[in-house]
Amino acid sequence: MKFPDLGEFKFVSKILDGVAPLKNEAPVYRGWLSAGDDCAIFDGWLVTKDLSVENTHFRLDWSSPEQAVEKHIVSNVSDVSSMGGRPRIALFGLCLNKNWSEETRNRIAEAVSQGFERRGITLIGGDTVAGDVGMFSTTLLGTTDGETTLLRSGAKPGDRVYVAGTLGKSDAGLWILMNHPEEVSRFPRLVEYHLAPKICEDAGVQLVRQGVRGACMDISDGLSSEANHLALSSGVSIEIDEEKLPIDPDVLEMCDYFGLPPLKFALNGGEEYELLFTSDVTKSIYIKSNSINHEKIGLKCDEIHEIGLVNSGCGVYLNNKFGGRISLNAQAWSHL
Repeated sequence: MKFPDLGEFKFVSKILDGVAPLKNEAPVYRGWLSAGDDCAIFDGWLVTKDLSVENTHFRLDWSSPEQAVEKHIVSNVSDVSSMGGRPRIALFGLCLNKNWSEETRNRIAEAVSQGFERRGITLIGGDTVAGDVGMFSTTLLGTTDGETTLLRSGAKPGDRVYVAGTLGKSDAGLWILMNHPEEVSRFPRLVEYHLAPKICEDAGVQLVRQGVRGACMDISDGLSSEANHLALSSGVSIEIDEEKLPIDPDVLEMCDYFGLPPLKFALNGGEEYELLFTSDVTKSIYIKSNSINHEKIGLKCDEIHEIGLVNSGCGVYLNNKFGGRISLNAQAWSHL
């Protein structure tokens, strides 16, 4: 049967064109977990949901339609990765801006279809509407390879604190777009990362394989906030060394050029989607991933940086480069 020759049906048909096949693969471990982590767990399925709203999370005068869709998909995939899981199935909701051109609509439909398909994520349904602003909404289901799930509550005194990837990129790219758009071509990597971040999408799976059993979450609201989430959820204190923070080299160059403090971008920059985790594994940890075609997506999966230590007590503290120790308060972006 063909879709009826009606606008909405034809549009949905474009999204479902080339969809990844649905596989009859149940979760290996049938666990349950309520709200409070990056994903809930429903009878073994990792479940997360993220929204991306036009002019809040993306702007089409800055982004291409493809970049806006890619950023939205990454924001969901990183939640599953942070739990040590792989994304499998998606439900996608789309509010089309009534003022978008037909070309923009078609590019978004193609980007959604291809974005899920090349990750092997099966799109099984959703909804489409039209409104005054555009919005993407995804409910993403994933699975783990076994019983181990990385939780925010898994940190223990004596664990080391790690970041997978470098810090500050997305916030620095946003700062350029907002304050010096004429300098976009000087720092294209930072701007590109903000508009369509590229992360190691199975980093969590690789960490579990290498024996990590600590706490983990993705850095969506800034390191200062996520570290406080981990400390509170685990009932511990976290100590971070300023000199160990892996501030991205391009962020350092940008801050030097504009006379800005790089620490602000490293600690408080959101939409990073890298992983913050703890582990008692004392040897060097390097992610070597072969499970998806990272070369195709343009990802690097071997950057792991030790930034601090988990202690007993409560709170998060920063050991600054002058030898002082200050309380590091959460400075998350609020959508309300």
